[in-house]
Order: sequence, then C-alpha cells, then structure tokens
Amino acid sequence: MANFAYEAANAAGKTEKGMVEAGSSEDAIRQIRARGLFPTSVREQRKGAAKKKKTPNLDRKKKKGFSISIGGVSTKVLTTFTRQMSTLQDAGLPLLRSLQILEDQQKPGKLKNVLGEVCESVSSGSSLSDAFGQHPKVFSTLYVKMVAAGEIGGVLDVIMQRLADFMEKGQRLKRRIIGAMIYPAVVITIAVAIVTGIMYFVIPKFQEIFNDFEVELPGLTKWLIAASKWVAGQEDGQRVPGAVWVMFSPFLIFFFFKVVRKTAFGRAATDVIRTKLPVIGMLIRKTAIARFTRTLGTLVAAGVPILEAILITRDTSGNYVFEKALTKVHDSVREGESFAKPLREAKVCDAIVVNMIDVGEETGDLDAMLMKIADNYDEEVDVAVASLLSLLEPFMVVILGGIVGTIVLALFLPLVAMIESVSKGGG
Repeated sequence: MANFAYEAANAAGKTEKGMVEAGSSEDAIRQIRARGLFPTSVREQRKGAAKKKKTPNLDRKKKKGFSISIGGVSTKVLTTFTRQMSTLQDAGLPLLRSLQILEDQQKPGKLKNVLGEVCESVSSGSSLSDAFGQHPKVFSTLYVKMVAAGEIGGVLDVIMQRLADFMEKGQRLKRRIIGAMIYPAVVITIAVAIVTGIMYFVIPKFQEIFNDFEVELPGLTKWLIAASKWVAGQEDGQRVPGAVWVMFSPFLIFFFFKVVRKTAFGRAATDVIRTKLPVIGMLIRKTAIARFTRTLGTLVAAGVPILEAILITRDTSGNYVFEKALTKVHDSVREGESFAKPLREAKVCDAIVVNMIDVGEETGDLDAMLMKIADNYDEEVDVAVASLLSLLEPFMVVILGGIVGTIVLALFLPLVAMIESVSKGGG
C-alpha cells in the first residue's frame, strides 16, 4: 500500500486536497470518486522526495556549469523537444535518461537550464508533471495537465505525441495568418512612406511656384497644401511635425492597445469589438473555434476530466467571448446537464459546431468530434485568409490610386489656371 496525494473538484466546483492509501493509482482514483469528488491530480508520495527538493543536486549543477538565458522558449523549440521526448519514451528509455539525453542536446539557453532542473526534480522522486509545473513560463497549464494524464494512464509517449501534434497545428495556423498579412503590411508601409515623402518634399516646391504666379488656388489644392504643412511641421504653433506622428502612430496604437488589454474591462471590450468587426471578426471567430475545440479535444482524448479540461480550455482560449461561453458550459456540465445547450445559447459558434458537439456527447466520441471540428475550421480559416487577401489587393490598389489621383488633381488644377493666365497675358 502507498500514500497518494490528490487534488479533486467537489460538486460545487471547488478544489479539495487530501491523501488516500491505496495499492495503485487506479484504486486511489476509485476511492476519491466514491467520496463524490472529481479527481484532477493523483500523485504517489515517494519517500525522500521532500528532502531532495530542499537540497537540490549541486554536483550536477557544478558539472554542467551555468548558462545565462534571456527571454523564453519558442513554441518551435518546445514542440521539437516534445516530439523527441515522445520518441524516446516510445522506444522504452527510462524517463530520467530521456530527459538527460534531451538536456545534453539542447543549446545553452532557457530550455537547457529548465531541463536541468526538471532532471533534478525527477531524480529526487517528483513526477514529470510536477517538475514541469515548477516552470509555468515554459510549460503551460495545458501542457502540464496533459503530461499528468499521461502519467496516470501509463501512456506518456502517446500523450507527448498528441501534444506535439497539437502544438504543430497551432503554429501552422498562426504562420499561415501572419504570412498572409505580410504582403499587405509591406505594401501599406511603403505607400504611406512614399505619400509622406511627397507631402514633405514635393508639395512645398509646388506651393512656391503657385505663390510666385499669384494664382487663386482651388479648395482641393488648399487642403493639400495645409496637409503638407502639417506633415512638414510648418503650421502655426505646431511643435511636432506630422511626419513624426505618421511614423510612430503604429507603435503608439499598438502600445495603447496593449495597455487597454491589461485591464479586465479593456480586454473584454476589445475582444467583443474584434469578434463583431466585418470580415476580420469572422476570421477571429473561426480561429478561436479551431483553437478551443482542438485544445478541448486533445485534453479529453488524453484522459483529463471533462470539468478540468473545460477550465483549462477556457483559460487558454485567449478570447473573452469564448471564456464567458466556456464558463457557462462548465457550470452546465457540473450540474449534470449537456455540453451543447449552453454553447448554443451563448451564440458564439455556428449551429453546425454545436450540433457536432451534441452528436459527440450522445455517441461518447466527444474528443474525436472536437478534433474534426478543429480540422474543418483550420481549413475554413485558410480559405478565409486567402479570400481576404484576394479582396485586400484590389482594395489597396483602389485606395492608393485614389490618394495618388487626388494629389495629382490638386496639383494639376492650379497649373491649368496658370497656363490660362499666361495665355491671356500673351494675347
């Protein structure tokens, strides 16, 4: 018999901690459930673990040396580590040996230092999930909980494989969206720079010519000259040239957006506004649906209890609208009701998504259905991004053509008046 420490959710959804004595983790889970609790973490208490945690292996640190790490660990590097860990576990290598091999392969940096500490924790008797949980900046809650589920079920290699697949698909979707936005961003940046240069250097030269000929300027030309003065900082009482504002406005907007997002109200407001924007809002909603269904499907398939899986998915969704909907789903499931009903009432997902989840609940294949939804919406996001890009290109051409045409027209009208004046004077 061994002692098992557990964390479990009670009927009210609150977390309780305690100890049970059992012959195996499965027996411990049965005892916990018999008490009316939903176990979220069950760990065997090994002798000497606490002592080892307080006195880490300093000899190992001295051997390995110390490397300075700046920044975090990229998702790409973490995905590669996860994939390699899965392969080593599938090959039958002991857990500690697998970690040591991967630590030795890492380049000096954050992940290498973290893996060194993880090796020490595991060698002292801690579980892998507990060792990962000590480094939340590297291993997310989702990552730790899935590893814990793999340890309990004895399928750590399979879970690490699923984690790697999940991370790779998430990165692939992110790269597609960013890659699609690069072209319009570059075009807009260059266009703004050219127009600003024209306003700063070219328009003042034409103004001097107009002043020399004392021509009555049309309203459009006056407006263009006023805009040029603002850009060049020649307006009365103007301290900062408009060109500076044009140059730094994207950074100021980005900084302001980040500051607003730091507050609960600001984050909620911006998320609601973003999901309701035309065209862009649709893309954001589809991306959020693909993300939350893939996360939840991966967790459920890994054996994480449904209530905890929903909470983890809610906390990692990254969107207030979906967080609110998933909170209602959690409360509904906790009360013994269905998953699909509160999601349908929240109206954050298309009807087909809710119907597929409803079918998944009835057939007992909720995880498989969620993964199908995620795959479908990944494809829809690809199509939406391609469509948005195809619409954006002619739209940018029209806008840029309109700006250039307006500048040319504003400069051409006074020239016509000058030519007519010279002709009359010559006649």
